[in-house]
Amino acid sequence: MALTARLELRQGQGLVITPQLQQAIKLLQLSNMELEAFVDAELEKNPLLQREERDPEPDDGGPVADSGSAETAADATAAAEMDANHDDVYGDASPGERASGEAGEERAAPAGDANGGVDWSRAGRGGSELTEDMENGLVRALTLGDHLEAQAALAGFDATDRVVASALIDAVDEGGYLRADLYDMAERLGCGEDRLERVLLRLQGFEPVGVFARDVRECLTLQLKDKDRFDPAMAALLDNLELLAKRDMQALKRACGVDDEDLKDMIAELRGLTPRPGAAFGGEPAAPVVPDVFVREGLGGLWRVELNTDTLPRLLVDQRYHAVVSGQARSEQDKVFVSDCMAQASWLIRSLDQRAKTILKVASEIVRQQDGFLAFGVEHLRPLNLKTVADAIGMHESTVSRVTSNKYLSTPRGVFEMKFFFTSSIASSEGGEAHSAESVRHKIKQLIEAEAAADKVLSDDAIVDILKEAGVDIARRTVAKYREALRIPSSVERRRILREAS
Repeated sequence: MALTARLELRQGQGLVITPQLQQAIKLLQLSNMELEAFVDAELEKNPLLQREERDPEPDDGGPVADSGSAETAADATAAAEMDANHDDVYGDASPGERASGEAGEERAAPAGDANGGVDWSRAGRGGSELTEDMENGLVRALTLGDHLEAQAALAGFDATDRVVASALIDAVDEGGYLRADLYDMAERLGCGEDRLERVLLRLQGFEPVGVFARDVRECLTLQLKDKDRFDPAMAALLDNLELLAKRDMQALKRACGVDDEDLKDMIAELRGLTPRPGAAFGGEPAAPVVPDVFVREGLGGLWRVELNTDTLPRLLVDQRYHAVVSGQARSEQDKVFVSDCMAQASWLIRSLDQRAKTILKVASEIVRQQDGFLAFGVEHLRPLNLKTVADAIGMHESTVSRVTSNKYLSTPRGVFEMKFFFTSSIASSEGGEAHSAESVRHKIKQLIEAEAAADKVLSDDAIVDILKEAGVDIARRTVAKYREALRIPSSVERRRILREAS
């Protein structure tokens, strides 16, 4: 068969992800803090973008008017329609249709005005604002590192040991434990391990007692030595902490060589120690969770879903500046730069507006699906997956997944990440509606918490039987998995604890 060269023309379809589309996808999955940082960077790069200054107290309670141009009569009509179009998830229209609304023209409009509520800006500030005293308290909180550095400055280290001490302090986590390998640190600092050990020994005498330990046993040992209560029996107890976790008292007595009374006193003394000595100190300034969406109960028990406008960047295209610089551009390179800046600014405003509408669509559908949880609690949390929400609002599952990442809903029951409402389902033993895995875990926890009052410990099989009588078809291994996830001991260990308590 001869090999020949030839030209072939083929026609096909393919999805090309442009840089603008990549940007829109990226914006969807950013948290409100990450979005703010992204917008700040864009404002620095693009001279045609500017941030709209908001009126903190609008006289009429309506949306803030554009600062770049006067609002036309048509724009005013559209804004009034959006004001009247609060997202009520039990109306005739679908939540997705009502949540989206019409964001107006691409002109110099504030990005993210998709919700358009009469008093939403005030509500946003009320839901996320910290008082000045609280903010100052968060910033001024003394960190563990600061506390240790202050002690190191007064410890009389020589210049070399002081550097070693600072490196060791930097390797201490928020609980007070040393999270570094001494050999690697010695290699990095260019000193011997004996020097590190010597400095570490002095640092382990700092307050709070127990800091710079490598594990729990060493942390408790340091505290017992400080109390002059570290003896061979205590050392044996610390060497067998796994037996203590299993409540195997007979094996502990044999290992420590003590009787029942002495062992009880030793365990009580151990419980008086602090396994995380650094936890009493602050870390970095705390960043409170700012909800992206507010869910409030309206008239007639209906739920109102509103965007937190304080988390939505409001950007304008400076049309006047664009007219000036485009008129003064002489070279082709200058004209291309101005054109690109205008295109990027317009695209960013559209992307931010679409992001706001998409978040509201998804949040509205979540509230519609989980209204039982909002009204009655976790036992009424319904099974929900990404596909259900995506089909209801006409979007792809990947889009819903991106929207629910790092986004929070403020509800009457607390602030929850959107992903909290997506739970797996457990079939009903009676052929009815499936049960949410979260609600089943809650029922298991309630049953076990009631054991002390009934003076009867339930095995996993007994819990399975009780749940099946309640209409939950669940396997024993699933009960065991949920129990372990809740950090609840086995029935054998709970029975032993109940006997000791009595």
